[in-house]
Amino acid sequence: MSGKQSVARKTIPLCGIVLVLGIPVCGTIGIGVDVPIAGHAQTAESSSAQPELIALIQNFLNNVPNNERSTFDRFFADDVIYTRGTGEVVTKKDILADIGSTKAGGANATFTGEDFHIHQYGDTAVVNFRLLMHATENSQPPTRSFRNTGIFMKRNGQWQAIAWQATPITKK
Repeated sequence: MSGKQSVARKTIPLCGIVLVLGIPVCGTIGIGVDVPIAGHAQTAESSSAQPELIALIQNFLNNVPNNERSTFDRFFADDVIYTRGTGEVVTKKDILADIGSTKAGGANATFTGEDFHIHQYGDTAVVNFRLLMHATENSQPPTRSFRNTGIFMKRNGQWQAIAWQATPITKK
């Protein structure tokens, strides 16, 4: 078996996960380990969107408590597939319908992001980060943590989330 075949076999699980999300890109496994895949070569330009994507997400998180339609409309693509921390799959229409609702998770909360990992493939990028939700419930200031993974695509010069997965981090 050649070295290229060995690399391709090692990336099958990652490719399968990404393909389930509807984006036929793969090639990076682990933290800082780039695996070349034919047709998906990374260039020096490929990391150029990192500061822009982090700023986009931090700006979004800062504006979420304002509960304005424009915040969500700009951030999520019309064809986004969003999987909430409960496992429920929703569309952009569903997200926008929750604006102004007190039933929406995170009402009266603020959000911050940290520990960003970004892999860019041209006009597509996979972003993973830790989201912290700060809220006040029953006079207690709880903080909930999530690992979020978003797939962003640059369309018409703007990055938008085309897939989003929120996973609650449970205390051990």
